[in-house]
Amino acid sequence: MAGTTVTRAQLSESVYQEVGLSRNESAELVENVLNEIADTLTRGETVKISSFGSFSVRQKGERTGRNPKTGEEVPIKPRRVLVFRASNVLKSRINGGEDSAFADKGAPPSP
Repeated sequence: MAGTTVTRAQLSESVYQEVGLSRNESAELVENVLNEIADTLTRGETVKISSFGSFSVRQKGERTGRNPKTGEEVPIKPRRVLVFRASNVLKSRINGGEDSAFADKGAPPSP
């Protein structure tokens, strides 16, 4: 799957196949979940998804940057940035760990 991007349509199709909702209901569900995440982050709150990770908004202060071509110093205005922190379960899965909650649906973790 390297080099590919998962789209809203693909998420909706997965919900359709796994949950059994209609395609329209699946698309609406995905939209509602994404909108709720975006709205929560806009309010400055943290979104935690168990066994996946957490999204939060961090305030960055004003600082001085440098134009790489000219070397000229340029002020960078304060701004809010989105931060994602992967859970240990997700990190383990990405690195091929077998004790992941995603490794085998329904199977207990290996000892």
